[in-house]
Amino acid sequence: MPGKQHDHSPCERSLALLGMTSRAGLRSAVPKVRLSKMRERTKCGISACGGIISALIFLAVANALADPTTKTTSAKLPRSHQGKQGVRQDDSINAKPASDLALRPGGERKAGALTHFVEGMAFEENGEMDRALDAYHKVLNVDPGQAQLAARVAGLLIQEDDFPQAIDVLKDAIKANPNNAEPYQQLAFIYARYLKKTDQAIDYANRAIALNPADVEGYQRLVEIEVAAGQEKKALEALDRATKVRSNDPNFWMHLGKLYVAILFKSDSQPKPDELKRVNEIFKRAAEHAGDDPAILKDVADYYAASQQLKEAIPLYLRVLELQPEDANAREKLATGFILTNQRGKAVEMLEQIIKEHPDKYQPYDLLAQVLDEEARSLQRANRTDEAKAKFAKVAANYEQSLLINPNHPSTYLHLAELLVGPLKDPGRAVQLLTEARRRFPGAPEIVYYLGISQREAKQSQQAVATFEEALHEAQLDQDDDVVNAKFYFNYGAAAEQAGLYEKAADLLRKSIALDPANSAEACNYLGYMWADHNMNLDEAETMIRRALESEPNNASYLDSLGWVEFRKGKFDQALTDLLRAAKAAERDDPVVFEHIGDAYLKLNRMPEALEAWQKALTLDPKNKNLAEKLEGTKKRISKDLPKTNPT
Repeated sequence: MPGKQHDHSPCERSLALLGMTSRAGLRSAVPKVRLSKMRERTKCGISACGGIISALIFLAVANALADPTTKTTSAKLPRSHQGKQGVRQDDSINAKPASDLALRPGGERKAGALTHFVEGMAFEENGEMDRALDAYHKVLNVDPGQAQLAARVAGLLIQEDDFPQAIDVLKDAIKANPNNAEPYQQLAFIYARYLKKTDQAIDYANRAIALNPADVEGYQRLVEIEVAAGQEKKALEALDRATKVRSNDPNFWMHLGKLYVAILFKSDSQPKPDELKRVNEIFKRAAEHAGDDPAILKDVADYYAASQQLKEAIPLYLRVLELQPEDANAREKLATGFILTNQRGKAVEMLEQIIKEHPDKYQPYDLLAQVLDEEARSLQRANRTDEAKAKFAKVAANYEQSLLINPNHPSTYLHLAELLVGPLKDPGRAVQLLTEARRRFPGAPEIVYYLGISQREAKQSQQAVATFEEALHEAQLDQDDDVVNAKFYFNYGAAAEQAGLYEKAADLLRKSIALDPANSAEACNYLGYMWADHNMNLDEAETMIRRALESEPNNASYLDSLGWVEFRKGKFDQALTDLLRAAKAAERDDPVVFEHIGDAYLKLNRMPEALEAWQKALTLDPKNKNLAEKLEGTKKRISKDLPKTNPT
């Protein structure tokens, strides 16, 4: 009833798949008024915010394949060259000077080669690629076995699409220095990526691994090739070969683990138990060889956390904090781990300690607010109302402190506003808060939308309708389909109804129903009740309410609406039956339902039952003056109609 809503290579995947529901068990502190998820866009002055929970999910594995930290692959061109049109940036270039360039003072030829090398660097920096290549070739003419320089030259030639000459340079390097694996890796890359000759690429990659089996980058190149060819099984076989390498380098095992994750962990499903066990073993080796290296330990902990193995992650985060007590990031992740394992007390203690040590950071306040919100809602579900309200007040205080530190974090405004409109029942304060947010973030339709909701709940109905229209206009300009959806039109329609704009409200509610007919029960009920309450379109009103009941046959609000439309149609017996069903189905007593029951009893001339129902309604809603007047008036009428008796 209105007013009673009854409350980018195949291997270069971004491993966002490791963001596997690690918010599970941690709600977003959103009461019922939250109807869309705000996207924070820099184009409207809103910075992207991952929040502390996202920090838990994020792993270094996200760059394991997309941006590997290798000797030969993570190169970028100087800016002057990057600006050239049509020039390919390549992940196989090494932009660093060749560290193994064995040109020592003495010998005229080598001195000349060193000069050419320096010239080549200068030319490259200036974007003069042809002259740079010419200079580098002069160096390689002196010493063709300079593997890193050969790889660099090959990379520049690739950018010019001169693959034959790039291959010649690398093969000359192999002839001069056959025991260096790097040219083989580069050849594997060229044959796979540009020449599409998978067999030759695999051969070169395997030869690189044979020369240096402890270099994990050789396995990475082979895995990239196999996966690109659709041979994930062979890629895994290559990684299984790597597990037999005897290495005490934790980075070897960490990188290897990330490669396994890239293949085995899919974004649309959880890893299988045997796969998880397989990958766990690799990360376990990384941790075993990490010693007191907090960076490796944290990476391993992040893997466990992102794969929802929080019991394994927590001890590692604790060890990181022993090694680096000031690592606030590790503290935040640890606190999140406590939250997700339902150790809220430890989470609160940890977050309060973070706040004490770093009171200038807003993130811990946000996370603490979320933890406390969980606690408050648990109390609310247990009907411990006063305790819940006190806890919700603490939630709001933490969000407010977060905004004092960082007022440029829009989602915090929304969280706080939702709290004010919902559990704290202070929509006026929400209006003030979101008015400030709208001034700070112009062009953000989500904020305008929530402002409209807050104004509606604050009984600023006319202003709410205008604000909803502004939100609609801004969202259409922004082409934001996340805002203008069925829920938007439902809320807009409710505001219009409260403002007395019944035809407009009906049009908006019909739009809501049309946009999402499978989930339109609430809108159908609202529309049907609105008509019934104003004694209009009663047949269509009943049709809409019965449509809502098809989805939720025991919904007390919908049953009450049905009883009320039947009352309006003069079907008082049937109305009473459905209204009594509504009272029985309700989770808690509703004064509106009992008032309707009383009205039905009155029409059936059952005065005592009517008075009893109204009295119960008034007890539940003692400020309802209309109900009090109805009750008192009926009592007087009954008293007047009683026959007078002679006292003697």
